[in-house]
Amino acid sequence: MRKEFRALFVSALLATPLMALPYSTAAAPQDAKNHRTEPNLVNLYKEVRHQLVMLPWYSVFDNLAYQVDGRKVTLFGQVTRPTLKSDAESAVKSIDGVTSVVNNIEVLPPSPMDDQLRRALYRAIYGEAALSRYSIQAVPSIHIIVKNGNVTLEGVVDNETDKNLANLRANQVPNVFSVKNNLVVAGEAK
Repeated sequence: MRKEFRALFVSALLATPLMALPYSTAAAPQDAKNHRTEPNLVNLYKEVRHQLVMLPWYSVFDNLAYQVDGRKVTLFGQVTRPTLKSDAESAVKSIDGVTSVVNNIEVLPPSPMDDQLRRALYRAIYGEAALSRYSIQAVPSIHIIVKNGNVTLEGVVDNETDKNLANLRANQVPNVFSVKNNLVVAGEAK
């Protein structure tokens, strides 16, 4: 049963970039040129996501997002290491078909207090038995972003209960000023 949920979650996570595609095929004329480029855009979304997830220093404390506009890719999010920002840009620039990259990734300020909060939040969230299943992935699906004591939870969870439980556990950590819960329930539209 647990393997079925894991397989369902992984397939939903992989399908997420496909849901972000505009519904341009219904409105655009179906000539041969448009028909050829549409699969390339789908592949571009998949390849950008793949390159970002495969970055060696990408962790649960980083959040990377992207937007594809034709052949231009805009990167968003927050990272704890400046090298991850430049690595993300380099990885996306190396993809065939990408003509330009706009790097709007924020590098979080170094802070020993924020580092302590990250560790405490990780233990609080992933130490909860109901949420521990999210930690067994290479890059866990609940990302913990800490900036000056303020916490933002990003990522995808299976249900509303897990979303609320992660928020509750984060709010129980001492020295956290605020918690913003941006977790998305798999299968629900934003």
